[in-house]
Amino acid sequence: MNKSFWCNKKVLITGHTGFKGSWLCLWLHQLGAKVTGFALNPPTEPNLYHLCSIENLVHSVHGDIRNFDQLYETILQTEPDIIFHMAAQPLVGHSYEDPKETYEINVMGTIYLLEAVRKAVNNGKRIKALVNVTTDKCYENKEWHWGYRENDRLGGYDPYSNSKACSELITDSYRKAFFNPNTYHQHGVGIATARAGNVIGGGDWAAGRLIPDCTQALLNGKKIVIRNPKSIRPWQHVLEPLHGYLLLAERLYLKGPAYAESWNFGPRDDDAKPVEWIVKRICEKWGNQAYYEVASRNHPHEARYLKLDYSKAKEKLGWHPKWTIDQAIEKVMDWVRAYHEKNDIREVCFKQIEEFSELI
Repeated sequence: MNKSFWCNKKVLITGHTGFKGSWLCLWLHQLGAKVTGFALNPPTEPNLYHLCSIENLVHSVHGDIRNFDQLYETILQTEPDIIFHMAAQPLVGHSYEDPKETYEINVMGTIYLLEAVRKAVNNGKRIKALVNVTTDKCYENKEWHWGYRENDRLGGYDPYSNSKACSELITDSYRKAFFNPNTYHQHGVGIATARAGNVIGGGDWAAGRLIPDCTQALLNGKKIVIRNPKSIRPWQHVLEPLHGYLLLAERLYLKGPAYAESWNFGPRDDDAKPVEWIVKRICEKWGNQAYYEVASRNHPHEARYLKLDYSKAKEKLGWHPKWTIDQAIEKVMDWVRAYHEKNDIREVCFKQIEEFSELI
């Protein structure tokens, strides 16, 4: 990654108040980018956005991705070089509770953003790159013991996973119909989608996710309760896929058509671990008599086995994971301890970004 590339680049992040969006804001600030965020208020309390006072680092627009007029106006006013689309309803559990909202945000939100970009470009705005962040769950999961590749069939059992598959298909349609790589000289826009694994990191407080559930239990001296102990996921620290998104956006900006595709960013095969393995490691690293139990009641369907093949990103982008799952868990626990001890969380995050950046 060419770190100097980002200096003074105008970047728009939808969903910047979320967990991954907040980490991306911090990293881009360190790189010297001029960041505008478009999002609703942070979805949880506490949240990384407020803990790091990110509102003082970026230009923040309070807006709903479903509000086309406001979104379009924001693009016209900020004239971004690069857009990261991260606004989403990101929870499998909530998608069972409110599928309508999930589809409205994840499907129509994608359409509104792509349509706003199309309209802005037709009106003379110079947007060079757009990365739509989806999920590893967008694939039709056949419980394979090998990783899914970018050309495998999309699907999704639950509304969240399915809505992200829809977002992928919509992006592909807009890319072919309006931002075709073969006519790049006319529109100048490179559009790609990014499918990452189960990201972990300090500052995630979303209900129903493994690490936030563990964090809440540890901070309150309670036992950790896990739902699907044998389910295997492609765990990775949040900085891993963010590094992939940054690399991808840079290549789209510089060489658009060659990178206007879908991309996987996942961990090494041996870092795809069962839920119970992850929780045991967390308990070991936390100490202080941390313990867990397996919940007995039934839960909505979730995939039991899911892995990603990141061969294309390794070959064409030079991207590969930097931290092992053990190192990632260690970084999460360092962050949680710092939060527990009321340390400067922004500085903790900056330090972890710097440590990760030294490996790039």
